[in-house]
Amino acid sequence: KFYYSRYDHFTFCSDLSLFFQLFPLFSLSPIFKRSPDITKARATKSEQLLRIDDHDFTMRPGFGGPAVPVGVDVQVESLDAISEVDMDFTMTLYLRHYWKDDRLSFKSNTNQSMTFDGRLVKKIWVPDMFFVHSKKSFTHDTTTDNVMLRVYPDGKVLYSLRVTVTAMCSMDLSRFPLDTQTCSLEIESYAYTDDDLMLYWKEGNRSLNTDERISLSQFLIQEFHTTTKLAFYSSTGWYNRLYINFTLRRHIFFFLLQTYFPATLMVMLSWVSFWIDRRAVPARVPLGITTVLTMSTIITGVNASMPRVSYIKAVDVYLWISFVFVFLSVIEYAAVNYLSTLQERKERKLREKLPCTCGIAHPGMMSDCYSEVDVNTTGNYGMPEENGMRRERMLVELAMESDQMTGHVGSRAYSSIWIDTHAIDKYSRVIFPGSYILFNIIYWSIYS
Repeated sequence: KFYYSRYDHFTFCSDLSLFFQLFPLFSLSPIFKRSPDITKARATKSEQLLRIDDHDFTMRPGFGGPAVPVGVDVQVESLDAISEVDMDFTMTLYLRHYWKDDRLSFKSNTNQSMTFDGRLVKKIWVPDMFFVHSKKSFTHDTTTDNVMLRVYPDGKVLYSLRVTVTAMCSMDLSRFPLDTQTCSLEIESYAYTDDDLMLYWKEGNRSLNTDERISLSQFLIQEFHTTTKLAFYSSTGWYNRLYINFTLRRHIFFFLLQTYFPATLMVMLSWVSFWIDRRAVPARVPLGITTVLTMSTIITGVNASMPRVSYIKAVDVYLWISFVFVFLSVIEYAAVNYLSTLQERKERKLREKLPCTCGIAHPGMMSDCYSEVDVNTTGNYGMPEENGMRRERMLVELAMESDQMTGHVGSRAYSSIWIDTHAIDKYSRVIFPGSYILFNIIYWSIYS
């Protein structure tokens, strides 16, 4: 038998009222209820709005149907470097893709787009673009990944990223440094052929924009333009390929100061030896050797900064012909010195064979004596000029008398010998400058 007293009723009611008084405090305590993750809630909301979990984004849009049109436009930010040695260039650009994916369409009362960063890119389908013939490339990540994704309510997508790429540029240096180079940056889908993805420039040539402040130290940017072609691979098929073509013309002024002017001055300096006395060996020989060594240094310095190509460049033509002119000026003095030595030997032998006729008073005889001084000083000094040129002339009269006692000259033979050992120097003063000027006229008319 159960007995229930008033005291028990009072105790039970007191405990029950205390419980209801304390229950709101327990419900508000953080021990029993955790605060929601706002970041996860928002991410989940956007993914639910785009219905990302409801579709398989490993497949392209409209799989099994016609090719997906993907428009492309490019904003060139800078041309950072162009290397003749490595035959490549470095470019920083904004690469933007445009396509439509109905799986990403969503309802919007305001018809406004939604913009996301690179975290959502990994969860949806994007075109697999790559740069053909690129040596290295990367997407900028300061301060975060420079990637932007914008989705419109009708499913249109804009995918933009900032990329720096170093790509190959096949240069023809046969006219260097008076050359004009055309380089191309090629964009192509890696996996999708033209049956699955149709790659095109969104607005033709207007799809390529450049910064007006782009400038290069060695080149003048003449033109940017776009082209589209099909590339064929025997194992996979045909692919759409987009080209960013730009034409560069090299600035010549730097090379005029560093290469052409010094080489020309060295050639002109070698001509100074033509006006130096041929007997001044210590003056003419070091001058010739110095100019030859200087030209060798200029040629070596130019080739050190150039690729080792198997053909002749325009600068090689100029430098090597200048080197030949300098070398020939040294050979010219060697010829002058050798011929002068031969002439002195002939005069010495002639003097030994002939008797001295000094002091013989006879009509037609030489007024000046043939002496040792005249022979050894085979120069032009003290002699009159004839026909604008100073010559050495030695008249030798050979008198053969049958009867010396009577003073009657039985037979008289005159031998006039002209000695012009300065002729090579005189001709060189005109031939060398004239030939070099003619070479410069032909050279600059061909390569300019």
